[in-house]
Amino acid sequence: MKIEKNTIVSLRYKLTDAQNNVIEEPDSPMVYLHGGYEGTFPKIETLLDGQDVGYEATIQLEPNEAFGEYDPELLKIEPRTRFPEPLEVGMQFEGVPDAEDDANADDADAEDEPLIYTVTDVADNQVVLDGNHPLAGMALRFWVQVEDVRAATEDEIENRHPEGGESFSFGMPNDDGDDEDDFPSNSIGSGDAGPRTLH
Repeated sequence: MKIEKNTIVSLRYKLTDAQNNVIEEPDSPMVYLHGGYEGTFPKIETLLDGQDVGYEATIQLEPNEAFGEYDPELLKIEPRTRFPEPLEVGMQFEGVPDAEDDANADDADAEDEPLIYTVTDVADNQVVLDGNHPLAGMALRFWVQVEDVRAATEDEIENRHPEGGESFSFGMPNDDGDDEDDFPSNSIGSGDAGPRTLH
């Protein structure tokens, strides 16, 4: 069966930077619903369209085709008192810390997913947070190999992702998260566990 709209694709991949340093090479394949459902990057979908099991290729994505350019405005400095202890570099929090200061907060809430902020520095009184994706601003190379292709079920098409709940999507945002603005209480992990950025 060839890859086309509304097929479920199992894809082995290796992600490297432009210098071929390995960023991620998972043991299990990524499984996504093909056909513009935001299960993977559009350039990868275009590459795979019409291909069959066994197809493999390497493709480079520029920052604007992957996780975007680095945005210095997403760097925030917050009072340390807003965060739980212990606080470590690498911890992540979900939320929009200054939404209440934004005159257009209602518009922003309707359009924007809450950002994931990573703690990049901790001082006595302040915490530096970065709302950019860890791979923002980087050109990335993907080696991909098609392991399996099958027709999607009606439920999978309706839910916009493969059966089994979670859509693996190279760290692209999905719509399942809470939209709470309670910034510090939404800790989603620490550096010890390693943020799940790509799958």
